Amino acid sequence: MTLAHKNNEFGKVAVMLGGSSAEREVSLNSGRAVLKALQDSGVDAHAFDPSEKPITDLLVESFDCVVIMLHGRGGEDGSMQGALELLGLPYSGSNVLGSALAMDKVRTKQIWQTLELPTANYKIADKSTFDEADCNVIMSELGDVVMVKPAQEGSSIGMAKVTNPEQLASAIQDAFVYDDAVLLERFIQGSEYTVTILDGKALPSIRMSTPHTFYDYAAKYQSDSTEYFCPSGLSEAEESKLGQLAISAFNAVSGTGWGRVDFMRDMNGEFFLLEANTVPGMTAKSLVPMSAKAAGMSFEQLSLAILSTVRKAR
Repeated sequence: MTLAHKNNEFGKVAVMLGGSSAEREVSLNSGRAVLKALQDSGVDAHAFDPSEKPITDLLVESFDCVVIMLHGRGGEDGSMQGALELLGLPYSGSNVLGSALAMDKVRTKQIWQTLELPTANYKIADKSTFDEADCNVIMSELGDVVMVKPAQEGSSIGMAKVTNPEQLASAIQDAFVYDDAVLLERFIQGSEYTVTILDGKALPSIRMSTPHTFYDYAAKYQSDSTEYFCPSGLSEAEESKLGQLAISAFNAVSGTGWGRVDFMRDMNGEFFLLEANTVPGMTAKSLVPMSAKAAGMSFEQLSLAILSTVRKAR
């Protein structure tokens, strides 16, 4: 089967990008990169921004399927996936359940904990019941350093690293701007790793190093001081173990097609799960293209593989 014939199988493809979430700019960059790669590969692909026109225009404009490059709320949380299913349009990546679960850091942690997958100790702050007086107790239970994370935001938006109860109270209030539920997690001192999942297989892991307080939004998308190591320096046995753990974690939240799982490795060499991403970034600084390159895949090949999940994930 020739590449051109294979590409034609998907018909007219909408690359959904932008949206109205806090990650709009990252989504625009990801979507434009994937759009160009698909077009360069002979795919009849077109940009579609759901913040600029109704999604029913997908039917009006006779699209056959959708590659979702929306990050965050409205695109990565199951709502767009559900809307596309109602429209009868196939789409890339995880289904409604997988998208919704992976987007919710609290539900993800609870599932992993139930399945005895390694993840850091945590507490949940609820906006309706939170009392700043509880911060002393929270710090004593979780440790001297705590990560504060809005339950349903990506790209490290709204996150903070705190070292005392006063900072914790302030960071929780800041995180409540983004979400009514906030995940409070024991900070794991060590190195951060990530593993890309593509069609049920783990690609080479990446180790990240940043002079920032943690791997935050600026370190991910704006800084030139962040270092990436791929190969990550793990032994063959460690790489295999980490890959299998990533696949188990992704499957646990019903992830399908493609995605990414993030980890911390503590000073004793133990890995702890951080979160799963069902629509990871595909920008020039993103991790998935880096991992795919280490596996021998070009950006165009990776984009075609993501497009192929339209068929495989349904």
